[in-house]
Amino acid sequence: MAKFYGKVGYVDTIEVSDGVFKETVIKEQNYYGDLISNRKRSENGENLNDNINVNNSISILADAYAYNHFFFIKYVEWMGALWKVTDVEVQRPRLILNIGGLYNGITKSDETS
Repeated sequence: MAKFYGKVGYVDTIEVSDGVFKETVIKEQNYYGDLISNRKRSENGENLNDNINVNNSISILADAYAYNHFFFIKYVEWMGALWKVTDVEVQRPRLILNIGGLYNGITKSDETS
């Protein structure tokens, strides 16, 4: 198993006015863990180039914040890029994060700039 150390981003949707919602980053936190599966998947789309997707699972050693807010986990930093978290499985003392395509949403650095 390959070792993992990286950033996990928690994103929530808040209502800024009646019927208008905005995504906001609650927190970014670094975690240690293991890469438990490392798979690539080709996806043919309507684009000229295929979409880059992975079917990887990352097991992180979770803290109390991660357990209480796992439903807000939106992205993970791995191999120099941000990836969408598609599924989270609770297996105490760990969380298993399944990742898919590249994440292009809001990040903590977007909010501070």
